[in-house]
Amino acid sequence: MNSAVAIRAGGVDLRTPVILASGCAGYGPEWGELVDFAAVGAVVLKGVAREPWLGNPPPRLMETPCGVLNAIGLENVGLDVFLTEKLPAAADLPCAVVANVVGREPEEYREVCAALDGEGRLAALELNVSCPNVRAGGMAFCADADGLREFVARCREVTTKPLWVKLAPMLTDIVPAAKAALAGGAEALTVANTLPAMAVDVRARRPVLGNVYGGLSGPAIRPVTLRLVHRVYDETGAEVIASGGVDGWEAAAAYVLAGARAVQVGTALFDNPALPAEIVAGLEEYIRREMFDDVAALVGKLRSGQV
Repeated sequence: MNSAVAIRAGGVDLRTPVILASGCAGYGPEWGELVDFAAVGAVVLKGVAREPWLGNPPPRLMETPCGVLNAIGLENVGLDVFLTEKLPAAADLPCAVVANVVGREPEEYREVCAALDGEGRLAALELNVSCPNVRAGGMAFCADADGLREFVARCREVTTKPLWVKLAPMLTDIVPAAKAALAGGAEALTVANTLPAMAVDVRARRPVLGNVYGGLSGPAIRPVTLRLVHRVYDETGAEVIASGGVDGWEAAAAYVLAGARAVQVGTALFDNPALPAEIVAGLEEYIRREMFDDVAALVGKLRSGQV
């Protein structure tokens, strides 16, 4: 692996800027026979709450023309099983491991962060404050800037691990939320979560998803997320981890040029598990061709004006 693609993002040293996104990545080892982990900088494990969550009623997934609509509802095994089974199983992954923390109320996040603080295998904690398909928590934690700052600060009190805050895309303005998360003590911002969406079965005259609404991911949302990444980086200078529709090296490069230090890959893995290696190979060639020293030198390097 070319050292030109190594980068530090959100307080974590990454061998490559490619991160497997929470949810799609499962608990990590599920992809062991499919994904070339030599091309992966980090994996964000499936969300963990204080107690197990059953998730939403089925149907919970639907393929769309340019992505996937999901209403999993943050189904997870809970903290005890995560610590005794899932995290030890991820111990041998040859990349950084990040926990994705979820909850229905702020104190639950704080308790989970405190419980994970002593886990040496975890490089960082990603606070998911933006899931669009849970009825409690979810985007509510992202909507008020003052509340978000206090929320992140209270999590910061109980852990020394780097905090990544995963922001919602459907805010009136994402910049106040980004500034609030940073003021609360976040090392990085994951921009962004899925877009709220739905699908209808016209023959049955019913919503397709059991939860009615879900989150849209995949290439369809990339132009929206790309704008958000650029705005957050341009307005705050934050360390940004882009998440939204990365399906090749060019999409990854676009996010880096817009200000991201790393990119999360999710939906596209289901169609192409070889994608992380392809992204890294493409970025290495792009860095060489454009005569940059490394991927860090590309961050935020958009040229002004039209071509």
